Amino acid sequence: MSHSSEPRPMTARRSGPLRGTAHIPGDKSISHRALILGALSVGETRITGLLEGEDVLDTAKAMEAFGAQVTRLGDGEWSVYGVGVGGFSEPESVIDCGNSGTGVRLIMGAMATTPITATFTGDASLSRRPMARVTDPLELFGAQITAREGGRLPITIQGAADPLPVRYRTPVASAQIKSAILLAGLNVPGETVVIEPEPTRDHSERMLAGFGADIRAETTEEGHVITLQGRPELRAQPVAVPRDPSSAAFPVAAALIVPGSEIRVPGVSRNPTRDGLYVTLLEMGADIVFENPREEGGEPVADLLVRHGALKGVVVPAERAASMIDEFPILSVIAAFAEGTTVMNGVAELRVKESDRIDAMARGLEANGVKIEETKDSMTVHGMGRVPGGGRAVTHLDHRIAMSFLVLGLASEAPVSIDDGAPIATSFPDFLPLMQGLGGDLG
Repeated sequence: MSHSSEPRPMTARRSGPLRGTAHIPGDKSISHRALILGALSVGETRITGLLEGEDVLDTAKAMEAFGAQVTRLGDGEWSVYGVGVGGFSEPESVIDCGNSGTGVRLIMGAMATTPITATFTGDASLSRRPMARVTDPLELFGAQITAREGGRLPITIQGAADPLPVRYRTPVASAQIKSAILLAGLNVPGETVVIEPEPTRDHSERMLAGFGADIRAETTEEGHVITLQGRPELRAQPVAVPRDPSSAAFPVAAALIVPGSEIRVPGVSRNPTRDGLYVTLLEMGADIVFENPREEGGEPVADLLVRHGALKGVVVPAERAASMIDEFPILSVIAAFAEGTTVMNGVAELRVKESDRIDAMARGLEANGVKIEETKDSMTVHGMGRVPGGGRAVTHLDHRIAMSFLVLGLASEAPVSIDDGAPIATSFPDFLPLMQGLGGDLG
């Protein structure tokens, strides 16, 4: 899908048992970071398993625009010759990050402490998302930033010529805010410190350490504290990207709710800062077995064996939200097929994702006969063990909303349609053939 593609309506219908092996694409969060840190390193970084969705490809183009040499060698295999910390050159044109909030926020951080100027834009969805949560701390380093009203894209950043170290407490639990600050801190003398109210996904910390940065994390009375020593020489590294647990959630969910299903999902990341959905599913009684646990690319991974079975409603605590923030839409679908009520707490961040995901899921589930309640910071789904279906969901250019409702349709009594499946290509370009290969009736 290009950023200007025409809408692509899709429909999913009740399917027979899903069977087979689901080979999930590489982790999106790690793919972004591998390209960016490769560009900030000295030498060649070889990446295998890179997600080749539009979001990540936009980040690859951005790294080229800042002076790195980025080459696709084969399926998921890429080479990045970096320019070193502080070595970014000024791009000749506007940096278009498409639909990617992770991409634009991390790239802004990576260039904000280098004395160059860059302008960032994105598609209609990204241009509605709040950026001040990242640009405010970047200004503390000395960057000068001009944004549209409300701190939104397009944004122009004039990087700091003499950046100052920053100690910053994040107002919300957000790995994007943390990572943008840490990337900015790479080209700053002294220590950059980020204090989180609770730990968020730690891919940046793991990868920074792997590339040779002096970084440490500890839990104190202040919160989760990450300290980075500035001006390291990052050394190019091979990066093996594990398979994305957020993408794996869709075939996993489908297998759990379609009667008679049994699928395998190999090589999925089990990073504890990303594992909240799977913890919750086990509490719901899901039949999931984690086989062959191992480490790949500095990340714990395992093979998943998933079977259909009875599920019960649960209460998801607010402190777990950060470890599963992208999975709440698909969890709300699973909850609709469970017996009893599922309450999801601490989900306010969903309102400022690619769409207001709480509202989008609530309206779409209601259109398909599911009773759901929402507050500013919670969702409650009243599961009935069955879903009537027959409704149409509006996706709001949001890939996860689109995939969630297509999964809903695979087990609903009547077909479920969505207004636009084109955004799925941003994170999971092979979603449709993968689900069809397992036996899903959708398209």
